[in-house]
Amino acid sequence: MIVDLTLAVCVALLTGAVLVGLVGVRTAPDDASRAVVSDLVYFSVVGILAALGVLLGSAVVEDAIMAGALLGVLATVSLARIITRGRR
Repeated sequence: MIVDLTLAVCVALLTGAVLVGLVGVRTAPDDASRAVVSDLVYFSVVGILAALGVLLGSAVVEDAIMAGALLGVLATVSLARIITRGRR
């Protein structure tokens, strides 16, 4: 019961973060800000899926979350390289 309530609150907060992030993507002044906010949105969705995976107790969902998080990190690094035009 407490776990279900905690997961529901978690999903609600992360959904709010996604909605605020989507507004932020539209109103961000430059590409770097859009990249940061889009990472917020992406990893918030991964968090929502993680909470639902815990609720369902599915090992397949956990594997998909790990793969999605890895792809998100790789996309963040590659986008940072594109924005900085390869400079270190």
